[in-house]
Amino acid sequence: MPAENALLAAGIGVVVCGPAASVLGPWLMRRIPEPVLDEGETKIPYASLAGRRAAYWCGGLAAFAGGLLGWLIGLAAVLPAWLVLAVVGAVLGYIDARSRYLPSVIIWPTYVVVGAGLVAAAIATGEWGSLRRAVIAGAIGFAVFYVLWFAFPRGVGFGDVRLSGLLGGALGWLGWGEFVSGLYGGFFLGALVGIVLIASRVMTRKQMVPFGPFMLAGALAGVVLGAPLERLYAG
Repeated sequence: MPAENALLAAGIGVVVCGPAASVLGPWLMRRIPEPVLDEGETKIPYASLAGRRAAYWCGGLAAFAGGLLGWLIGLAAVLPAWLVLAVVGAVLGYIDARSRYLPSVIIWPTYVVVGAGLVAAAIATGEWGSLRRAVIAGAIGFAVFYVLWFAFPRGVGFGDVRLSGLLGGALGWLGWGEFVSGLYGGFFLGALVGIVLIASRVMTRKQMVPFGPFMLAGALAGVVLGAPLERLYAG
């Protein structure tokens, strides 16, 4: 990929994703409905998260992710789907970090938008094999997290299950290396941060950290490291 194409795509990612997330994030937080809580359970209301802090964090994270994805993916037909994921991922990551919830009313529509982007990319490029791999990877990711949620409901929320299929599908389009490293990168990052927080006594072993931000960071790491790791393994 020519360097000028990568630079242009990175610029598009920054310019599009940063402002979009800084506006969309607070707007959604003020409007999405609260989940039905179990007896005795509490959470921070979504609406209370909306404000300048949310705009800055969502915009900054999305600009970083969009720029990095643009640089790595380039002016490819699949880039719009990934830029949508960068914007929504920044918003979801912020909400989960603050409230420990991943709103399904944001995740499910994103499946439709990102899925449409992948289908459009397949039509434009003829890469039907990539689309088929994306569907299979999304199903595998969803199934893996569903089993984890069923076995360890205190460690994995169902919002994580919903998010896993979305991330798995997008990563699967790029390749199996990206999918595997992105999926397990979230586990690695979550475990690493958890160990550091416990060792520094910021949290105890009984406390749980929101897993969504680590899943999203792991997916981004998968885009960065997936292809090199796949080549290393094959060689």
